[in-house]
Amino acid sequence: MTEDTSIAAPARPARTAVRTVTVGSEEAGQRVDRLLARLLEGVPRSHLFRLLRKGEVRLNGKRVKPESRVAEGDLLRLPPVQEQPVRDPDAPRPVPRRLIEQVEAAIIHEDERLLVLDKPSGLAVHGGSGIGFGIIEVLRASRPEETLELVHRLDRDTSGCLLVARRRSTLRSLHALLREDDGFDKRYLALVRGKWELGRKLIDAPLRTDLRVGGERTVKVDPNGKAAASEFRVVQFYGRLGTLVEVNLKTGRTHQIRVHAQHAGYAVAGDPKYGDPQYNEQMAELGLDRIFLHAHSISYEDPERHVTVSASAPLPDNLKEFLDRLAEAAASSKARIRGSKGPIRESRWKAK
Repeated sequence: MTEDTSIAAPARPARTAVRTVTVGSEEAGQRVDRLLARLLEGVPRSHLFRLLRKGEVRLNGKRVKPESRVAEGDLLRLPPVQEQPVRDPDAPRPVPRRLIEQVEAAIIHEDERLLVLDKPSGLAVHGGSGIGFGIIEVLRASRPEETLELVHRLDRDTSGCLLVARRRSTLRSLHALLREDDGFDKRYLALVRGKWELGRKLIDAPLRTDLRVGGERTVKVDPNGKAAASEFRVVQFYGRLGTLVEVNLKTGRTHQIRVHAQHAGYAVAGDPKYGDPQYNEQMAELGLDRIFLHAHSISYEDPERHVTVSASAPLPDNLKEFLDRLAEAAASSKARIRGSKGPIRESRWKAK
């Protein structure tokens, strides 16, 4: 009896049957190509676009373009596809497990509608411009069965409260709320240069957010810009070295707090773009290795449930420890000035 050494050919991947999906309220408003990517998970995007071009995907019985948006009750025809398609070579690389663990650990609240994160400084909210993964991409990789969208954004080096919607209906209602005056109460903690002498101050100065300097976005106060208002109040003085302020954002423009603080003459500590380089060096000597800007609370009246939703995130430990060192430096500087019998020498920590 001879041994059979032949190798069986691998089975061809099975093909799905034609399906017709009824668009629900959670999918309403989505682009067809993005909805397809979720419904036909694992199918390369290049193949999805080929199906659209060939007219094999139909919306209410008609050919449809990738950028078309679906409405509740629409009928979307899905053509047969292979259940185990070849991986798209252009597909993004997998998200590292350590990054998923870091972002999941940053979640401070979740319910059926919303995730609230205490975003770490240094993590972008979305990828692009040389950034492989932002928080939203990491969350989608961690929770592939969910539809997750950013409600708002924070700068990469800003830490604190960040909202992510788990339903399209929640995203729409919160975006509508964001467009209203005082729809959201968003408060930040910032350390600014020198002793704040403006008291409780509303800075109402329009901002141009469409400027580019050397290819990089730069925001400036400009009478032709978009309306922008920030209310500053003092939380704690640190001699003349700096002032911890709370900022209540009345609008949500790009880099708003940083530009308004600079406009008032009190740059945010550690700000590499709009700040004072010499002051930043002085603060770095005390251990500040990031911009001192933290979204410490957010609240709003939930339009779906008619209850007040609020979240808060305490200052990160590294900022707390820095403030302790700043307080010691301020006290030491004040003591040296009081104890001087000769000409008063300017402290190296003195702000401009």
